[in-house]
Amino acid sequence: MCTEITDKEKVYGWVLYDAHCPWCVRLAAWFQNGLARRRYEVLPLQTPWVRARLGLTEAELLTEMRLLRADGKTFGGAEALLEMSRHYRLAWPVRQLARMPAVLRGFRALYRWVARMRPCAGGQCALPARVEHRAKKIVFLEMP
Repeated sequence: MCTEITDKEKVYGWVLYDAHCPWCVRLAAWFQNGLARRRYEVLPLQTPWVRARLGLTEAELLTEMRLLRADGKTFGGAEALLEMSRHYRLAWPVRQLARMPAVLRGFRALYRWVARMRPCAGGQCALPARVEHRAKKIVFLEMP
């Protein structure tokens, strides 16, 4: 009798972030372990096979985080976050609210606003970076 679970290493998908954005790098590092427990790998959008697989221009590639599922389906921005939230029990209220069109539009608009406010929107900086934001200095250090 074989009791080995063969799909234990199966990956549900890849969470893709902008490796030139200090915010994105910090968030990716923060969520990496929780996503790994849910069988998601965290990778930079700048990874060569990711670029080839998505087939987007440089400008399109770095506008938002993306989720690439193992079945080939891709999600971007707010939709990617909602798709990932399916694996978090405590996120069910957000998913239920997002079923309402007005709330979903608001969620998308909020995501786009946050993405535009990133210190490296467009990939113009490199790590480590110093970011000035409303008279406060926020220092982002390169992740090991």
